[in-house]
Amino acid sequence: MDTLLAAVIMGMVQGLTEFLPVSSTGHLTISEKLLGLEVDDVAVTAYTAIIQVGAIAAAVIYFWRDIVRIVVAFVRGVGSREARTDPDWGLSLAVIVGSLPIGVVGLAAKDLIEGPLRSLWVVAAGLIGWSAAMVVAERVATQKRRERDVTLVDGVLIGLAQCVALVPGVSRSGATISAGLVRGLDRVTATRLAFLLGIPALTAAGVLEAVTVRDDISSRVGWGATAVGTAVSFVVAYASIAWLLRYVARHSIVTFVWYRVAVGLLLVLALSAGWLSAT
Repeated sequence: MDTLLAAVIMGMVQGLTEFLPVSSTGHLTISEKLLGLEVDDVAVTAYTAIIQVGAIAAAVIYFWRDIVRIVVAFVRGVGSREARTDPDWGLSLAVIVGSLPIGVVGLAAKDLIEGPLRSLWVVAAGLIGWSAAMVVAERVATQKRRERDVTLVDGVLIGLAQCVALVPGVSRSGATISAGLVRGLDRVTATRLAFLLGIPALTAAGVLEAVTVRDDISSRVGWGATAVGTAVSFVVAYASIAWLLRYVARHSIVTFVWYRVAVGLLLVLALSAGWLSAT
């Protein structure tokens, strides 16, 4: 990362795509390649994980009241059977339990995720392949269940779906929103739950990378550039969250499928023609 301009670009890409169902990892991988960076470089991979913290900070601030409400409901529910009848108790369990699978799978498959899967061929396949799942999710969705209807089972199943997003190109929000729709949740509830589930997972990933590869960041990327990328990610992500929640209230997520497929096909063309290398 030689310039602050590159850091700003990466921060904008991260903030814009982290919560949209278009795959932030996929777009960051493409951006890295266009900026002349090695997509499987440990320092670059760590950088992209760390600037996610900016996007997560935006989600924490945006959903602060909801987070406090959920935490209070969980604490009350632990000590009171009556408090466990509160719908927020079920929501708190869904968020806590649903956040665990991606942590376990992410650590177990860390070398695979940061190695062989960091390929533009994988990104293209993820963008195109998961688009079909998003279309199916919208078609089978009943959207009859609201936030007060979220259960522990929802958390487990949506949390498992979130693991699929470890494959670049799939999209964490695309996977979790699709799973929520299949479970019968309305689109806004599924989207809000996707945001809440992302906070623990992405925070843990960013902190882990900051600690384990801090020397690579210091010598090859620079903490100044990392701070700039994180700050830009925060600002853009906050605006992205607000926009997406308004958008899904009235529109299908299939709208994003056209974009995903177009980018995926362009990638296939560029790779096949030799205009870009996969790694």
